[in-house]
Amino acid sequence: MSQLKDRLRTDLTASMKARERLRSSTLRMLLTAVTNAEVAGKSQRELSDEDLVAVLSTEVKRRREAAAAYDKAGRADSAAKERAESDIIAGYLPEQLGEDELVALVSSTIASLGVADEGMRAMGRVMGTLQPQVQGRADGSAVAAEVRRQLA
Repeated sequence: MSQLKDRLRTDLTASMKARERLRSSTLRMLLTAVTNAEVAGKSQRELSDEDLVAVLSTEVKRRREAAAAYDKAGRADSAAKERAESDIIAGYLPEQLGEDELVALVSSTIASLGVADEGMRAMGRVMGTLQPQVQGRADGSAVAAEVRRQLA
């Protein structure tokens, strides 16, 4: 079993004992999402830590989008709950890249591929190379925006 999944289960037990409702419900939801990912497809499989990071990243993104939708609908209490869940999940993700680190990583990738003069036509190749490097450490839309800015 992966270390991250063990940590989620251990933290769930601890939060239940401490009677932390929000944390407990969030961790239960995460473990359910992990189980669903494990049984998806033709055969059941054990997820690696990298796969778990992808599941957690998806869940964080869902919470942020839901919070924005609740804000737009004028439901501040629901938006606050979604943001709190997002913060709890983010605690299990690797350290996020800073803006300077992201700019440097995109620049070095563009230089190593030698596609600086191709403009936006090279976006797919650059993103394909960057995605494995930034998975779980940066939001895909932020990475794409930086790639667009540097290729333009």
